[in-house]
Amino acid sequence: MLDSQNKTLRVISILILFLIMLPLVLVIVTSFGNQASISLPIHGFTFEWYKNVFAQPDFIAGFKMSLLVALIASLAALVVGIPAVYALTRFKLRHSSWLQSFFLSPALIPEIVIGFSLYQTAVITMKLPLLLSLIIGHFLLCVPYVIRLITASMLLLDPHIEEAAWICGSSPKKTFFVIVLPNIKTSIIAAFMMCFINSFNNIPISLFLNGPELNMLPTAILNYLQNNYDPTVSAISVMLMIFTALIMFVVEKVLGINELTR
Repeated sequence: MLDSQNKTLRVISILILFLIMLPLVLVIVTSFGNQASISLPIHGFTFEWYKNVFAQPDFIAGFKMSLLVALIASLAALVVGIPAVYALTRFKLRHSSWLQSFFLSPALIPEIVIGFSLYQTAVITMKLPLLLSLIIGHFLLCVPYVIRLITASMLLLDPHIEEAAWICGSSPKKTFFVIVLPNIKTSIIAAFMMCFINSFNNIPISLFLNGPELNMLPTAILNYLQNNYDPTVSAISVMLMIFTALIMFVVEKVLGINELTR
């Protein structure tokens, strides 16, 4: 068992926390600088770069598109992943371990390979629309998170609860929706959050499946940074941090962060 009073452990923890927080603090500081380029130390204070974020149509369109794709991909991953996990954990399927490895396999493949493969297969060969190809790519990115988190929750759920419901006359379908889903709701929400955040911030897959009329926010930021090295990028990074923090705040108020880590 780890000793919470261990000084070495405490020093390592503080060092890791410092290395994580330092870049974020520097980004926040540079977002308020009044110089024309990102630089430290800053010589003045301004909100001009935050106003400039809303003056960039690519950022606004990219935010809307990233939000749409992340929501659809995350919900699709839940719709496919939850029944798959239920079948893998409750029924004695042949090759169940192979099937679970298959669902987790996108997490083992570099995202840039997934993006290039989808570009070659879905866009070039099958002529699928870019938006559909992009959603498929982000769906593949999300599925492993759903499988991992909900499998752990399903293994902890006592199957006798379902058997008791069946004995009391509940159908398997009704038991799944009334008994199983409410008992694993924290894992479902945690999986959705992980899917949404990773999809929203994804760059490798989005880079290959972008188009002139389909721009994601991370790629819009990269494109802007290629031609402009001003603190607008720092400002939008701070806004994304606040956006993520707001999501965590809402979850904390609704469920509690501790519920998600059980």
